[in-house]
Order: sequence, then C-alpha cells, then structure tokens
Amino acid sequence: MSTILIFIFILGYAAIAFEHVIKINKSASAILTGVLCWTVYILFGNDSHTISEQLTIHLSELSGILFFLMGAMTIVELVDAHDGFEVITSKIKTTKKIKLLWIICLLSFFLSAVLDNLTTTIVMVSLLRKLIDDREERLLFAGMIVIAANAGGAWSPIGDVTTTMLWAGGQITAQNIMTKLFIPSLVSLVVPMLVLSFKLKGNIRQPELSETFALHPTSESERNIVFFLGIGALIFVPVFKSITHLPPFMGILFGLGILWIITEIMHAQKNDEDKDPLTVVHALRKIDVPSILFFLGILLAIAVFQSTGILSELAHYMNDKIGDLNIIVPLIGLLSAIIDNVPLVAASMGMYDMNTYPTDSYIWEFLAYCAGTGGSILIIGSAAGVAAMGMEKISFIWYLKKIAWLALLGYFAGALCYISLEHF
Repeated sequence: MSTILIFIFILGYAAIAFEHVIKINKSASAILTGVLCWTVYILFGNDSHTISEQLTIHLSELSGILFFLMGAMTIVELVDAHDGFEVITSKIKTTKKIKLLWIICLLSFFLSAVLDNLTTTIVMVSLLRKLIDDREERLLFAGMIVIAANAGGAWSPIGDVTTTMLWAGGQITAQNIMTKLFIPSLVSLVVPMLVLSFKLKGNIRQPELSETFALHPTSESERNIVFFLGIGALIFVPVFKSITHLPPFMGILFGLGILWIITEIMHAQKNDEDKDPLTVVHALRKIDVPSILFFLGILLAIAVFQSTGILSELAHYMNDKIGDLNIIVPLIGLLSAIIDNVPLVAASMGMYDMNTYPTDSYIWEFLAYCAGTGGSILIIGSAAGVAAMGMEKISFIWYLKKIAWLALLGYFAGALCYISLEHF
C-alpha cells in the first residue's frame, strides 16, 4: 500500500509541476491526488471505520486553515476594493528596483513575525499589484516575498504554524526562539536579496489607476477606515487566539464580520451600482477559490502519509541511519519543501523525547528554523508559497528556475549561521 500511495503522490506532484505542459489546472491534479490517496488507504486498510475517523479529524484541522485563508483573502480584497493600500503605496516613493526590493522584503519579514507568513504574503502580494505593472518583475518580487515571509515567521512564536506548534508543545519559549533565530532568519533573507541586488537594474513601472477605483472612487476617510480596520483584524487574530484559545480561523471570521457590518453601514446611502464593488459579497466573489481547493488537495494527500505512519517511519529511519542532528534537521527542512512541514514537525516532536531534549534545546530551535524556511525552496512547500502561486498564477517550473536557488542559498546560509552561533 505504501508503494502505491507514494506512486500516486509523485504522479500528482509531477502533474502540478508540469501544469503548463499538460494543460491541466493544478487544483484538479491536487484534489484528485488527495482523494485517490485516501481511497487507496481505505481500500487496502484493515479498519475502514478508524480510517474514516482519521479523515474526519484531519478535515477539521484542514477546514480551519481553509476558512482562515478565505477570511484573510476576503479582507485583503475588501481593502483593495477601497484602494486602502494607497495608505502604504503613497509612502513608497522610490521606483528603483533594488531599493524597492529591500523595502518590500524587510517589510514582509517583520510583518510576518506579527501576523504570520500566510497572511503577510496575501497582503504584500496584493500590495505589489499597486506598485509594479510588469508581470515578470512582479513575479520576481512575489517570489522574494515568499522567502521573506517564511523567514520572518520562523523566529516568531506566532509567525509560522510549526514554530507555534513547538511553542504550544513546550519545546521552545517565546523569548528564547526570538533571540536565537532572529539573526539566522534574517541571514536567510539577506543572502538572496544581496544576490538579486546584483542582477536587478533600472526602475519599475507603476500601474495606472484601477478601472474599478476610477468608476467607484472612495473618500480618503473611507480608505483609511477600511485599511486600518482590515489590518487591525489581521493583527488581532493572534491576540484573539491567546485570549480565547480558539483556533485562528475564528479570529479572522470575527474580524471579517466586524468589517462586513461597518462597510455595510458606511455605504448604506449609496446606490447599488456604486455600492456593489465595495461590499464583502463582491470581495467573496473575487477570492481565488481554485487556490483554496488546491491547498485542500495537497493537505489531504499529506494527511494520508501522516495517518499511515509513513512520515514517522521516515523520521525514525533518518535518526537511525544518520544520527547527527546537524544533518537530520536540515534534511527535515529540505523535505518540508516537498511535504508539508506540519506533519514533519509533528513526527519529529513525537520522535525526540523531552527528557532527552528539554525546552529550548538545540534541536527544537534548529527545527523551528529549518521547517520554517525550508518551505521556501519550492513554491508548494509552504502556505505562503501556495497563496502567492494562486494569487499571481506563478508556475511551479518558473519558481524552480528563478527563486528556488535563491531560497536554497539563504536556507543553508541561515543554517550555517545558527550552527556557528551555537557552537563557536
């Protein structure tokens, strides 16, 4: 059964990678892969009732991610409809590519630590559309946002789901992880930025005023209210989680509900033609549903490997055959570019005993870095990458050619930086 599952996953992965060659949307390939994996598992498994229960448990976790993604995308679309990003873009005066690269990437890096890498990517890629007109240039910047958001998320207990898992599990403390991983995470971003700075030349061309905004302009007060409420709703999510202990998607839905009511009141006096493009209903129509289904398919496929124990077996195999944490942990990070980092980290947390490796041990800090930044190496290796892929229609092969090697350089540079700081 394991052989069949791995074969289906590789075949589905290849279909996603070569989407533009085979002319089949990646979302269709991902969904089919996820469903086929679970079909094989239940047909060859011994207890169909237990397997159905496992699927239900996984689906409850996945639905939280998907609802969070939908909520965040809707809020960003609503801010964009009100031209709220003008609050930021008006402050960014430069048109020089190199200077803009550093502004965008550093902003993404620090914003990701406050929000999380997924939300930051959605916000920053939307912002790019207001700053860069040329598609090829915009894709390059979007790829760098993925690297920056994942790097920024790795050193913050609320910036990346795997760091949050380790924090919640007691493997790391907030103050220690921020102190120990800030410099390695920054290095993993600065190295690709330095390399790219030597390649970028000239100025960017900014897009014209959007047709929607030209036809349905909003006042400065409306733009400011929606922008600050939208960003406030996103920032409030980790606060909401800390206070209520409810999952993040509840926080994002709470913020969306507040924003929905306020915008309805704000535009109540307008006629339907002017009001419609500025409503949450219109924003919901514009969010990228195929990307959400793509996310679902990929995560369903990965969940099978977690339920069957294949990931745990892989983790134990590496531990038995290699043994050296300085090799095992970076390998886990590299694997997270192919397989979702959440089950990989979950398997590692179960494999290494807290009695042997207590809170804030070397392994947990290094795992947080590698699992957080390793996903940048491939476009589907992280939630941030999948979001950018859907929003800007980035192909797997394009990212592999243009961004992957930069992410790989940064990944190993940051890993060596962490090892050096700990041992020398």
